[in-house]
Parts: sequence; C-alpha cells; structure tokens
Amino acid sequence: MHIEEWLESVPAVSVYLLVGLVIGLESLGIPLPGEIILVSATLLAASQDHINPYILGASAIAGAVIGDSIGYLIGRKGGEPLLAWLGRKFPKHFSAEHVATAERSFQKWGMWAVFFGRFIALLRIFAGPLAGVLRMPYWKFFIANVLGGIIWAGGTTAVIYSVGKVAEDWLKRFSWLGLVVALLFGLGSMLVMKWRSKRAKAAKTADAGPETAEPEPVAAGD
Repeated sequence: MHIEEWLESVPAVSVYLLVGLVIGLESLGIPLPGEIILVSATLLAASQDHINPYILGASAIAGAVIGDSIGYLIGRKGGEPLLAWLGRKFPKHFSAEHVATAERSFQKWGMWAVFFGRFIALLRIFAGPLAGVLRMPYWKFFIANVLGGIIWAGGTTAVIYSVGKVAEDWLKRFSWLGLVVALLFGLGSMLVMKWRSKRAKAAKTADAGPETAEPEPVAAGD
C-alpha cells in the first residue's frame, strides 16, 4: 500500500483520541512527548482532509486541561511523598534539582507559573501535581490551566497547520527543488558539525598538550 493511501486510511477519531490521551497523561505528570505528538498530528491534518484541525485542537485542549486538573488533585492528595515517589520512578525528570527549580518558579510566579509552564517541557509535566502539592487555590490553578491549555494547544495546532498547508502547496509546485534544498541543507549541517567537532578536538588537544606530554627519560648517572 502506498504511504499516501495508508495515511488516508488512518481513522480520524483515533488521531484525536491519541493526541488527547498523550497530552493528558503528560499534563498529569507522566513524561511523554505531548508536543511532538501534537505537532505530528497537526502536520498529518494539513496533508489529510479527513482529519479536522478544529477537532484536533479541541482534543489537545481537552487533554491538557483535564490532565492538569487530575494531576492537581493527585498532588493535593499525595503531597511531598508523591514527588519522592516520582523522583524514584522518573529520576531524569523528577530529580531533587528539578523539583526545587519548579518550586522556586511556583513560589515566585504563582498562577503564572502554571500558565507559562504549559509552554516549557519540564514545567508542563510538573505544573498540575506541583500546584496541588503546594496547595495553590484551585480557582487560580483552573484559570491559568484553561488559558494556558487553550493558547498552547490551540495556538500550536493553528500555527503548525498553517505552516503545513503552505509547505504542502510549495512542495507540490517545486517538489524536486524542495528535495534538493533539503539535501543541501542536511549535507551542509553535517559538514559544519564535523568542522566544529574537529576544531573543538584540536583546541582541547592543544590545551592539554604540555600536561600530557611524556617526560624526557632521565640519564642513569643523574
């Protein structure tokens, strides 16, 4: 089956449910790639007419708001032991340093930390549970949660969908040119990275040269 035909066969409702579920679980406090899933699904909607971007955006918003609210309730009930448990289960995301950084953000910014946290990967996972642990008044959390969810999920969907549509139209007209540009860009990036790597290695060797040089042999009579 051709890739285009396979994409057309993907049920739209499964895309909506997947986006809402992943973003909801991420907002609840489970480290999942919610933003990547949303962007990928939106680009798919830009190329497949059977996926409605408005329903997709609404699913993302619902997942964000509901997931954050559940995370808040869990944090409120679980308290500090919950953060300790998450630190053991997900040390990369819930280490003591990350928790301390997030706590400072909440103490300094209050409900704005919930709002702006929606746009930052680490705080997006922390926002709900930590707001509950710190016992932020629910009405403040709810307002920041809803506004952040609408602007982040709805805005991301709208922007990526628009960009995807423009890119699709452009590539249809200049498909071969787009391929050439992409290849040249990829090749150029690889060469630049190699060049920088060589320079960094040479600089490191030059700095460590005198220290790592082998000592001259001492004569037996000295």
